[in-house]
Amino acid sequence: MTEHTVLLVDDDKFLLEMYRKKFESYGLTVDVAVGAEETLTKLRNGAKPEVLLLDIIMPGMDGLELLETIRKEKLAEEAAVVMLTNESAQERIDKAKSLGIKGYVVKATSVPSEVVEEVLKIANIKIEKPTQ
Repeated sequence: MTEHTVLLVDDDKFLLEMYRKKFESYGLTVDVAVGAEETLTKLRNGAKPEVLLLDIIMPGMDGLELLETIRKEKLAEEAAVVMLTNESAQERIDKAKSLGIKGYVVKATSVPSEVVEEVLKIANIKIEKPTQ
């Protein structure tokens, strides 16, 4: 069985843990990073996630600036980048798309299991839904 890896980036530790548990229940290997600096450190040190989930609204460097840096430094080039955010302004969505994201999921409109299923679909990962 192939190991599927996800790097979750958010400034909200509660959300990170909740999504980590949800993705792990689907059998994925999950790493989390609190904010942009921690994310860049992990990627610069060789982390190669299959899926990179980025929040946009974070203190300091936001998710779009983080993604610009990741692209500039050619980090995680193979990763399917999905924005997982409550930012629904069209210009931010367009900006994210211009940076080559694979998908855009608004947290507020989805329950965690729907988020996981949407991300798996976007990243083209086929795994069985866990039985609760």
